[in-house]
Amino acid sequence: MRVVIADDHRLVLDGIRRALEADPEFEIVGETQSGTQVLPLVAQTKPDLVLLDVRMPHMDGLACLDEIRRRHPQVKVVMLSASTSRELVDAALRRGASAYVVKTVDPQDLPATLRQALEGNVHTALGLESAEPAGAKALGLTERELTILGALARGLSNEEIAKEFWVAPQTVKFHLTNIYRKLGVKNRTEATRLAYQHGLVESPLYADE
Repeated sequence: MRVVIADDHRLVLDGIRRALEADPEFEIVGETQSGTQVLPLVAQTKPDLVLLDVRMPHMDGLACLDEIRRRHPQVKVVMLSASTSRELVDAALRRGASAYVVKTVDPQDLPATLRQALEGNVHTALGLESAEPAGAKALGLTERELTILGALARGLSNEEIAKEFWVAPQTVKFHLTNIYRKLGVKNRTEATRLAYQHGLVESPLYADE
């Protein structure tokens, strides 16, 4: 999977590169810290995906997104930002971003997140934590992971969760994998029990995996 990274902070670029280089499925074909270099770089390298900072010098990230979608509609774009503004998230997704990743996201989650975006299974924001209970934040859970946990506690199957949240079943599996890893559990029974103990869900149904 060919990726172009665009971020005006060198430390962020280096961190993203390290996270993706750890996964053999990704090949970083270009990097830039300037918004005006994004489109020429995309045209030159023909990536599968662009990981694009919202705040870029010389050319705004959302403006870059608009032009990439217009000139290279086959290229997926994942927006990267420190902002958790709901208005900004909605604007990015409405303008064609495959996903919106907050910079507080666990670097270990980044390859899986981008893989889901490439497969067309993620059309939401990853890493938003502003509305989470303290227990969820302590456990490292995102807002979406918390809602998935709540659905598990109600006894819903993967297919039922997918229908309720209007996502692909693969997206549900993606979130469950991250939930299990963060909680240190092996299945939905253990996950909902631990969530109940931390006050994140009510009256869990301890169904077998």
